[in-house]
Amino acid sequence: MPVSKSIHLTLPESKDLLHERLADAVEQLIVSGKFGRDARLPTHRQISTSANVAIGTVTKAIDLLERRGVVRSETGRGTFVNLPPEIDNVPVDLNFNVPLPVVSEDEFRAAAIVASGRLSNVPNGGYPEPGGGNEQRAVIADWLAATRLKVDPANVVITVGGQHAIHLAFADLVGKTQIIATEAATFSGAIAAAANLGLTLQAVDHDEEGMIPSSLQSVLRMTGCRAIYLTPVCQNPFGFEMGMKRRQEIAEVCRRADAFIVEDDIYSIYGQANIRPLAEIAPERVYYINGLSKSLTPLVRVGALIPPSARRAAVVSRVRAELWGSSPFDIEVARALIQADIHVKAGEVLLAEARGRIELARKILCLTDVQMPQGAPHIWLPMAAGQAEKFARLALEKGVRVTPPDATAVSGEKAGGVRLCLMAPPQRASLERALHLLAELQAGSATQIV
Repeated sequence: MPVSKSIHLTLPESKDLLHERLADAVEQLIVSGKFGRDARLPTHRQISTSANVAIGTVTKAIDLLERRGVVRSETGRGTFVNLPPEIDNVPVDLNFNVPLPVVSEDEFRAAAIVASGRLSNVPNGGYPEPGGGNEQRAVIADWLAATRLKVDPANVVITVGGQHAIHLAFADLVGKTQIIATEAATFSGAIAAAANLGLTLQAVDHDEEGMIPSSLQSVLRMTGCRAIYLTPVCQNPFGFEMGMKRRQEIAEVCRRADAFIVEDDIYSIYGQANIRPLAEIAPERVYYINGLSKSLTPLVRVGALIPPSARRAAVVSRVRAELWGSSPFDIEVARALIQADIHVKAGEVLLAEARGRIELARKILCLTDVQMPQGAPHIWLPMAAGQAEKFARLALEKGVRVTPPDATAVSGEKAGGVRLCLMAPPQRASLERALHLLAELQAGSATQIV
């Protein structure tokens, strides 16, 4: 096993916290070749002395690097480089919106042990209660209350991730509407769910914070549509956050038209605390969706749907008909992770990393403005649809995969553009390399793309 080398660390100047700057400095040394794959890093004390920081700061920095996937800690042996070899030649995928691997192997193992011990108490020999048992729903309700929304545990429906929740909500609206209004581009999973159920998506004009209320009112009146689908935080793919006043206006338009709202709040950890969910404004007509896939891990397929209380029984009946219920083991693992407050630590890492990556993208791509400077998992580069398709193709040829416009488009000129999923590469160095390649492509766009 390669032994550690001495290091000299210079922390970058930035507004980031001290341990974040230290993590960036250590990662830069690794990427530059100072430490190869499987090399042992210097001890915490050596790093502390070199960087002139406290031991506690080093511990936080190493923990952050471990969650980024840059290093791994082995009990009793030290910290080792985890980067793949020849990183410069590895294609970078910015197409799939996944969080960093913020749950460690030890945390998963501990949660699995707790979950295994509880399985003997699962009723019906393991056949789950559709929508989740009382204790399980109470934990999900507590998690939502601590992070986003106070809900009655009796109204929680535990789902197999957010996608399942979207399909359940859309399915419950069949018969009430044949059209669901949304922005010009939206989450590909919502597009797939609508198509599967024979529903039509109708684009509503939007601005920098979401649907324009007057445009929504016109669409509802002209089409007879009685439902809308929104991702108000980090709108997927445009990346904006809907303000509180706009949410109130949208809710009022829907009240007057007797229309329902499917609120996909899967990116809620990135939202501003003073901007509350639509489900708090109009609970009687909102199907609220959240889950662990973007704020903790997609490896545990656990989501939550909070339908209007009058619709819960119908939704649970559909869960029973489709798959009986979510996996008891997955639910118990999620429950153990939440009760151990792993989601709190994970959220802190994700928010800090998202903030840093947004700023990195802004600088490298020379963006004058970004929709959510406080941090978001993706950004949108608007351009004409044909130009966006060519941009995506040329980017792939350079080794960078982005989300092309046809994956998210509903209709209209504003659907043109590409989405960059900034949190997808575990190592920030990979993202930086990809952004520089995209910046070069943008600089040559006049001859290469148009």
